[in-house]
Parts: sequence; C-alpha cells; structure tokens
Amino acid sequence: MTTERRDRLALALAGIALLAGLASLLAGRVDTGIRLERQGDRIIVADVGSYSLGARDGVERGMVVLAINDIRLIQLPEKVPAGPAPTDADGNPTAEPPMVVRPLVPTPVTTDPAILDSLASRQIATLETIQPWDLAQGSPEVGWATNGFQYYAYGYSSESLPAAAGGILLFAALWWVRSGRAGEALRPLAVPLAVATATPFLLRPLNGSWWPPAVALGGILAALAMLPLADALLERIDIADDRRLVRVGVVAFAIGAAIASVALVVSQPFSSPTTARWALISAIPLLPGLAAAGPLTFGAAHAASATSGRLLQSAEFAIAGATPMFALGTDQTPYVFPLALWLLIVFVAGRFTIRPLARLATRAQLQRDLVVAATEAERARVAADIHDDALQELTLLVRRLDAAGDAEGADIARTVSDRLRAICGDLRLPILDDLGVGPALDWLVVRIERLAGGEVRLERADGTRPPPDVELAIFRVAQEALANAVKHGKPPIVVRYRASDEGASLSIDDAGPGIGDDAGAVAEREGRFGLLNMEQRAQAIGAILDVRRWPTGGTHVALEWRPR
Repeated sequence: MTTERRDRLALALAGIALLAGLASLLAGRVDTGIRLERQGDRIIVADVGSYSLGARDGVERGMVVLAINDIRLIQLPEKVPAGPAPTDADGNPTAEPPMVVRPLVPTPVTTDPAILDSLASRQIATLETIQPWDLAQGSPEVGWATNGFQYYAYGYSSESLPAAAGGILLFAALWWVRSGRAGEALRPLAVPLAVATATPFLLRPLNGSWWPPAVALGGILAALAMLPLADALLERIDIADDRRLVRVGVVAFAIGAAIASVALVVSQPFSSPTTARWALISAIPLLPGLAAAGPLTFGAAHAASATSGRLLQSAEFAIAGATPMFALGTDQTPYVFPLALWLLIVFVAGRFTIRPLARLATRAQLQRDLVVAATEAERARVAADIHDDALQELTLLVRRLDAAGDAEGADIARTVSDRLRAICGDLRLPILDDLGVGPALDWLVVRIERLAGGEVRLERADGTRPPPDVELAIFRVAQEALANAVKHGKPPIVVRYRASDEGASLSIDDAGPGIGDDAGAVAEREGRFGLLNMEQRAQAIGAILDVRRWPTGGTHVALEWRPR
C-alpha cells in the first residue's frame, strides 16, 4: 500500500471513530440492562441483561423497586416521633419523644398506573430495590435489606473528556511526528501513528455507554485503526520471510481482536477494555514494530546492531509499535496514565541514552564509510597506475619481442599482461560501471569456475539496477563469498541474484562442510578480515547480511537490500 493511500485510510478511520464517539455523546444513552415493569401498584425488575451493568451490580429479576431516580415509590414503615419530647421548666428535653410506626405496612406512594408506567420506562440514574421476601419480613426493629445503585458515573459527561483529549492528541501527534522531533524514521509514519494513538480516546464514549453493540463496535474500530500503522511498520522489516510471517501474525491478531470485542459483550459481565481485547489490539502494531526494530534472525540482528543509523531507527520503530498499547491502556480517569508515563520514559531514554549512543554509532559509521571509500579510491588508483604504466610498457615489450622473433618471451609477456588486465578488472570493475552488477556477476562466475574445479552456477533476475554504491557493495560481497567458497567449501556453488524496484538480494551457497560458529572470531585473530569486510559492505548500504551453516552442511551467505 502506498503511503498516500495508507494515510487516507488512517484518517478515514479516525473520522469514523470521531463521528461514532460524538454520536454516543450527543444521542446515546447508558444501557444498564435493567428492564422494569408495573405489576399492580408496584414496579418490579422484569429482566436483567446477563452481561449488563445491572447484572454486574447484582440487580436480580423480581426485585421490588422502592425508588427510581430519587423518586420514592414505596414508603417503608419506620419509627417517627408522635409528638414533641417532654421538657423541664427551662425547655430542656427530659426524655425521648414518644415514637410511632408510620406507615404500619409498606405503602405505595402512588397507585396511578400512568405515573408508574412512565417511571418504569425512564432511563435509570439511581435505583433502590428490595427482594419481595425481605419486604415481607422486614420491620422497623430489624431493618430493611434494601439495595441502592447509582449510574451517574457511567454518564456521558465523564466520557467527553477523553474524546476531547483524543482530538487534541491526534493533531498534536501529527504535528510532532511530521516535524521530525520524534525522529526522522518516524516522519513517514506520522499519520498512522497519530491515528493509532488517538483513536482509543475518541472511542471512549462507546465503551462508556455499556450498550453491547456500541462496546463491540468500539473494539472493532480500535483494531482497524491499528492496521495502517502495522502496514507501515511491515514495510520497514528488511527480511522478506520475517515480513510474511509477521503479516500473518498481524492478520491473526486483528481477527482475534474483532472476535474478542464481540465475545466481550456476550460472554461475561464486561468491563471495558478487558485484558484479552487490550492485548490483541495492542499486538497489531506492536509485533511489526518489534520486528522492524530488529530482524528475527541472529545473524541479521548482529549486523543491524552494528549499523549506526539503525540503532536509533530500531528504537524509533519499537516505540512506534508500543505507543498505541499504552494509549489503549489509558482508559480510566483522569486519562493521563499510563500513556503520559510512557511518553515521559521515552523522552528521558531518548535524551540521555539512545541519542548519545546513536551519535557514537554515527561516528563509527562515518569512519567505516571513509575506510570503504578510501579502499575503493586506492583500488582505482592502483588500477589506473597499472593500466597507464605497466600495461603500456608490456604492450610495447610484446611488440618488440615479436619483431625480434622471440616468440617464447612474447608469450610470457602476454601472459603477464593478461594477468595484470584481470587484476585491473578486479580493482576497477569497468563492466560493473557500464552494464551493472548482473553482467559483472556473470563475468565473476566464469572466472571463479575455472578455479573451483566444479560447477559454479548463476541464477539472476535483474529487471532494474540498484544505485551504484549498492551494486559495488553487492559485487564485493559476492567476490569475497565466492573466494571463501572456493577456498573452504566445494562445488556445486550456486549464486542467486534478484533485483527489482523493491530491492535487491544476493545469495551464495556451496556444498562444503559449512562455516563454524566461531569462524568470524578465528578469522579476526588470524588477521583474515573477509567476513568483516562483507559485513562492513552490507552496513554501508543499509543491507542485511546473513552468514550461516546449513544443517546438512554447506555455507549460506545472503545479502538483502531494500531502498529507504
């Protein structure tokens, strides 16, 4: 999906969430799940939804309503003063006033059917109930086992605050991330990241309604709002196999979140959000965020950890994937924690840990790039010197020897000249500059096959050419890997090269015993830096290098590059 289409989709989902939240605030009502009806001169609880607020609070079918919304329906007998208390000459009470019970039995305040029907149909804000047997057995002496319930706390006045905060958060996050203050790697993710973070707040009125369809819709919309961010982070995963695996996980979590949102309102007295729904929705962007932060394979992870820009970029991708999780968890008044705490931790860590380390890594990368550039410049200089000096002299020498009739000397000079030309080709690579890395690999494989003593095969599909620096790095890695395959492995050796608009990949496999786990450390101790050179070449272009031994034997070298 293109960035523009993804941003439009994210904003559309934010708009739908905003409209749904506003509709709940303006036209919605809190659903207690309690249904009342008139029976004679009483109002009783006719039904209680199995998974409603009333069921959660313990309201039961058959209870008699004593009062609703602070309107008294049944007056219970209670002791009240029958007259003034006795006093002395100074007017001070000398004894308790005489008490009488009024009324003598529970008495309806009103028996008008129209009034009772009207009260039974009203939205419940407060409710006082009693069980029928408690009503029959109670007395002023033993008391009355009444139950009082308040539903003001679930009104929409308390849900307007997070909805307003969600709107502010959406625009604030858009501005902050797009300005680059959150990190350059996150700038293209500004819209989906802002939407994923703000949407849980925009949907709070739906959750606060306790109306099962609204709560289920809120969970489904929250899951959908995470998908644009997840898609953007999926594109940042370097290894194709990991990308496909994580995509399957994202789809599974999205489906699971939708199912959990529906199951939430039909399986138990729910409180929004539950842990299962929160975890499933949070995992939708979190999984690709962690995968984009660091490849899943050990070898690639080692390479990524040494890349300078990658250090900061990895942290930014992980933060982007995790932030919606804390936004989803910020569902209680005063709607500050844990999102505010998370952002504070991110700020402190970035200021005092990640960015200083990134600056050190940047210096290391700059030094490495300078070494690579200096090496290539020296190769070009040596090639030019050989071509312009030694080869010219050898060409003249061959002509003189031929003219003098010294055929043997001329053949030796031609052999030396051919070998020098081959060395110049390795150093300067004119075929790479003119035709690209595909033809250059063809030339390299033909040369290597003569030395390998067996089959060396190239499989290539290069529909497009990567940038020159990427082509050079790919060729140098192939050159080093093939040299190692000839020296330490055995044929058949298979080279595979693919290039398209989405990136380029190279792999070299041999049939030898395979590279050891400590090969890199042993080579470095012995002064052989082939593996290190390949890794530096990969890091210089932001590619992933993976060197491993196949379980059945043989060494596998893979390089994957994707344009940023």
